[in-house]
Amino acid sequence: MTAATGFSSVASESANSYHPSTIGTPGKPWGVEEVNLWRKTRVKQRCYFEDIVPQIEALRQEPSLALDVIQYGTLDNNHSETESESSGDQNKSFPLFAIMTKDWSNSKPNVFITGGVHGYETSGVEGALLFLRSKARQYSEHFNILVIPCVSPWGYERIQRWNAKGVDPNRSFNPEGEIVEGRSFNPEAATEESAALIRFMEYEIGKKGDDEADADADADDGKKELDWLCHVDLHETTDTDETEFRPAKNSRDGKDYESDKGEIPDGFYLVQDETSPMPGWFTAMIESVRKVTHIAPADADGKLIGEEVSQEGVVKIPNKKSLGLCAGVTNAPYRTTTEVYPDSKTGSCTPEQCNQAQVACIEGALDYIIGQQTDRERTNERTTAIE
Repeated sequence: MTAATGFSSVASESANSYHPSTIGTPGKPWGVEEVNLWRKTRVKQRCYFEDIVPQIEALRQEPSLALDVIQYGTLDNNHSETESESSGDQNKSFPLFAIMTKDWSNSKPNVFITGGVHGYETSGVEGALLFLRSKARQYSEHFNILVIPCVSPWGYERIQRWNAKGVDPNRSFNPEGEIVEGRSFNPEAATEESAALIRFMEYEIGKKGDDEADADADADDGKKELDWLCHVDLHETTDTDETEFRPAKNSRDGKDYESDKGEIPDGFYLVQDETSPMPGWFTAMIESVRKVTHIAPADADGKLIGEEVSQEGVVKIPNKKSLGLCAGVTNAPYRTTTEVYPDSKTGSCTPEQCNQAQVACIEGALDYIIGQQTDRERTNERTTAIE
């Protein structure tokens, strides 16, 4: 367990001294000055270079794990605006890392796991790393696995939902998407975080494998996109979503401080894309996580986070790609966003359990897919025998 684990449950200390709802003029969207003030008052509370990079390097150095580590981009960190933040790691550019199973083959389906799209959601980062250390090797017999454990290092260090420019990375994967007034999920502007990931997925990862003939290559722009079977995007829902981040968004967007106030679900839940429901798959993940922590019950209106519940512990939302969510960045038919709740007062969810819940969800997802593949193979064998 690293020193970073568990921070998401205590919120950002910067919010206590300079709450984002106090920035700017009520009813007026933020401009450059307000965004700069917000960024300046978000205090660094942990270190990506001390907490996360050494764990990634350890994965590279351990032969038994059979993992490749690739730096797929660099994120500008030249946002220091105080003298105390002008030297050392504080002003370094963030290296962005992807970790892949070594025995990559086009004969196996491709699985994508992302964490830390919202940097403050600790178990998304730590859960991805725990999966790589403890489970990736055994599942690599069945899948090619790509993991990006920390998409947003700046948000990780400051325990923030947004990036340094005040944009939500998990709404930035489709900046041209339609904005629907009153909808709780809407796309936002492109970010360096999403652009780096998309560029890697479109131009680099497609070159991996024994035979590139299966990659969808576009000779005009150099794209080599792979088909993906599964994408699990690891997240948390925390109490600070209501105490800090919703008020911050309302202030930034020029809305009333109290508008859109919601209820935080007490327990784990999943976010389902209505265009690819896969109910059996979602049941498998929920049952796997239930062995580690409790599942969020629906609220008095039969909803979670204000959205329709399609089955126990699962909320249904519009197409994730149209909303700019990271979980919509691939063409994977099996796709979901996890939501661990680290602040529960009624059930047990320690930092360790939060990380384990993320791993359990991935296991449930992959075990179900393996089972489906096995069933199809048996059916084919029976059909061939009959013929």
